[in-house]
Amino acid sequence: MGYKSVQMAEGLEIARANPASVIVDVRREDEYAAGHIPGAVLLTMESISAESAAAVLPDKNQLVLLYCRSGRRSKIAAKSLVDLGYTNVIEFGGILDYTGELE
Repeated sequence: MGYKSVQMAEGLEIARANPASVIVDVRREDEYAAGHIPGAVLLTMESISAESAAAVLPDKNQLVLLYCRSGRRSKIAAKSLVDLGYTNVIEFGGILDYTGELE
């Protein structure tokens, strides 16, 4: 597998405990624009390539936490990033499980 999967609440705790981590929303642009976890950056699952990933996530050893709507796309995106050489990837499900304020 190469990446870790955790529940939404645990993913948020990991992000809070690691301020240098990056939360990545892998949904479509329109979904991201409609509301996303505060501080999350957009890297759509469909657009992940070596170039697009490097533009958003230049450090392949940085802690990266991925989410989507329900958890399906974030698992695909996590595998894609691991295949591109990212070493510290956590998939934490979907925004459907998020209860905080949206940005």
